[in-house]
Amino acid sequence: MNSTSVALVAFGALFGSALVGVFLRSRMSTQHLSSEAKDTVKLAMGLVASMTALVLGLLVASAKGSYDSQRNSLIQLAAKTAFLDRVLEVYGPDAQETRHHLRESLAAGVHRLWQTPEHVRSLRGPDVEQAKVLYQSVQSLQPADDLHRNLRTVATQQLTDLGQIRWLLFEQTGSAVAHPLLIVVICWLAFIFLSFGVFAPSNPVTITSLLIAAASVAGAVFLILELDRPFTGYIEIPREILSEALEPMPR
Repeated sequence: MNSTSVALVAFGALFGSALVGVFLRSRMSTQHLSSEAKDTVKLAMGLVASMTALVLGLLVASAKGSYDSQRNSLIQLAAKTAFLDRVLEVYGPDAQETRHHLRESLAAGVHRLWQTPEHVRSLRGPDVEQAKVLYQSVQSLQPADDLHRNLRTVATQQLTDLGQIRWLLFEQTGSAVAHPLLIVVICWLAFIFLSFGVFAPSNPVTITSLLIAAASVAGAVFLILELDRPFTGYIEIPREILSEALEPMPR
């Protein structure tokens, strides 16, 4: 299920729990709605609410941390690729074919990250063959003097760094959010909304407040799942981070 569907399910579960509570209130006797009963339920739900807020905060932090980590890795990948292209440009015409291989490798990476389905991308891993061709192309350069030898050494080191970053991105492909934990949090919230419905007066203001609260929590669930999928959805990492590095490279 996508982020929108899960958020709608969460909204339905929470607001539905509140409506069930409103229904149960109309069927309860006066003794069940006494001030002592309300105080006891408030204490119990206060404990559940504290645990829910803590776990929900951890889920948001985990998803945001994963999103930022992959975005930073892409920025490093783009910067090192652009620097490698500048090094090869300084090397001279002999490195023109290598620059062409570098462009193909980066273009394939853009397509792979943003257009290949996540489950397929996680199975394939980085394109090892293309990286091998690029590495061999750099090693096949024949430096004529110390300047060109130094440039080839720098290019080789940059390629090594690029390979490490690509494998890091591959290892980060999986979800950073524990979905069973998210389900537990939604269940806790459903109990809280149930108690709201039981002890809140049945009027339009109360129902509207519960509706807004359920929508707000569903929005938080939506944000968590969107941040956990940085290459799809509404909060995807901008592909221009890598695309802009392609512009100066020879076609």
